[in-house]
Amino acid sequence: MADARIIDIALDEATILWRNADIEQERRIAIFDLIEENTFKPLRAWNAGHEGPYRLRLSVNEGRLVLDISAEDGSLLESLILALGRFRRHIREYFAICDSYYQAIRKASAAEIETIDMARRGVHNEAAEMLLERLEGKVETDFPTARRLFTLICVLHIRG
Repeated sequence: MADARIIDIALDEATILWRNADIEQERRIAIFDLIEENTFKPLRAWNAGHEGPYRLRLSVNEGRLVLDISAEDGSLLESLILALGRFRRHIREYFAICDSYYQAIRKASAAEIETIDMARRGVHNEAAEMLLERLEGKVETDFPTARRLFTLICVLHIRG
């Protein structure tokens, strides 16, 4: 029976150089939400008869995002490599807005927090759309899955 979804996701811990409690919480939530509900259909593996579910490992190597897609038993099915250049501005903006957001939740009014959160969602949504475009023809996925994957891509870029 076909099961086009991710059942396990891992981040390359060697890629993550630093994270604080706020970022760790973002990572945990993104992974939990992603595992609970996602759509993920790697087309090459699917067409070769591997109809899921999948395990996914994300890493950054030489400025490129590497998505190692494995079968449920852990056997590697394929590795997708995406250039990250087009994402750099979104990642930078997302970090800046997140930093403002984390500071605001400690001392700002509800209206100020909502304004910052709307900006954060806007950057996040724009980056998720771009990720969907980059995955087109390689992986069929949905918008909520792309948003959560973008959060995890950001976690891989934390430099402290």
